[in-house]
Amino acid sequence: MDAMEAAFAELDLMEKKMYTEVANKHGIDRTTLSRRYRGITKSKAEGYNSQKLLSPGNTRALIKYINDLSERGLPPMHQMIRNLA
Repeated sequence: MDAMEAAFAELDLMEKKMYTEVANKHGIDRTTLSRRYRGITKSKAEGYNSQKLLSPGNTRALIKYINDLSERGLPPMHQMIRNLA
């Protein structure tokens, strides 16, 4: 469990949220903790994932299909890959 998750767990147990105390205890910036806990912002990784056009599973399936075509001697053109995606 990383510091942010531990801070979230601690905040969940509090009736009155004390962001400053929890943030100082876990070594996190108070505003970052507050915004993430309230769902206003996300981590960078979550933000990047929401911008991706394909899910990880779809990406693996597309790569497998491209590799299969290449093994058959039919490497796909750029436009074909775009249409498949």
